[in-house]
Amino acid sequence: MRKLERRYRRLLHAYPLGYRRARGAEIVGTYLDLAEPGRHWPSPADAADVVAGGVRERLRAAGAADLIPGVRLAATLAFTIATALAGIWTAAEKTAGQVPWVVPTFGPFATTGIVVWAVWLLAAVVHSLAPLRWTRMTIGLALLLSAAALPVGALAGLPRPPLFVLVPHAALGLLALAMPADPPRWQRLVPLVVAPLATLAAAHGMVERNTPYRSGEWGNFLPKAGVALLLTAMLTAAILALRHDARGLWALLTLLTPIGLLGLYPLSDITADLVGASYPDFAVATATAGMVVILSAVTLTAAVAARHGARPAGSAAVTAAPTAGNCPMCGR
Repeated sequence: MRKLERRYRRLLHAYPLGYRRARGAEIVGTYLDLAEPGRHWPSPADAADVVAGGVRERLRAAGAADLIPGVRLAATLAFTIATALAGIWTAAEKTAGQVPWVVPTFGPFATTGIVVWAVWLLAAVVHSLAPLRWTRMTIGLALLLSAAALPVGALAGLPRPPLFVLVPHAALGLLALAMPADPPRWQRLVPLVVAPLATLAAAHGMVERNTPYRSGEWGNFLPKAGVALLLTAMLTAAILALRHDARGLWALLTLLTPIGLLGLYPLSDITADLVGASYPDFAVATATAGMVVILSAVTLTAAVAARHGARPAGSAAVTAAPTAGNCPMCGR
């Protein structure tokens, strides 16, 4: 128990110093009371719970308590756009087999990506019917299949979706894991309605224009999807701001990474021109994706820092010393 207690106390460094002094012993004691006999290390769930509680309290101390609700709002928007894109890519996979220049194919479909998109569409169904943990498990499976598409394609010689399609979809999926556990019923049904509509509209457009999975065509489509997501997030932020609710702003800042990655194809072209490359190869695309992630993270961090700097003097000290009515686990 002494070893376990020391390890829990190390995890408490996720909390601000004032909070650790005020509630550290209570938090550790609670976890020790709930630990199974003979345990020497905190369970992964307990470790994640302690760290998440510490992050929440640090954000609260910095005056950015709305960030986590904002991330959950961003996750809801990300899940909706991810299921809509999965419907579009499903239509692309099917219609690609109808044109002669897509060689080879994966049965009647263009690539192995059809398995990924099918799981994403399944996630929309699961989200409307089952608890959040099942939705997260389905999204996790889709992310694993997305990562497996590269090695499987290389080893088995099977065609896979382009990276500029897989990478932004994975970013949307990772963010979607942060969805709220108990959304309103209408929010659960939105992805289930949007995905089939996107599939039907895309299938009709592709048959009319005969342009499935062609790099130039879909490289131009993805930035348009990013612009649509950006405008939706900006409109949401403006509406919530009128009600003095900062969740929309934090959601917008959180969505900068997937929005930027949706423009990975044209941004890689720009990077290739800057470095003198003849075309955006894997190294150029990877560097571009890295820059998008770094710039988005810096922007979000700067916003949190600016919010902290704008707080009145002494307010952080009040937050660091929690009142007796606050939960010792999460600080609420």
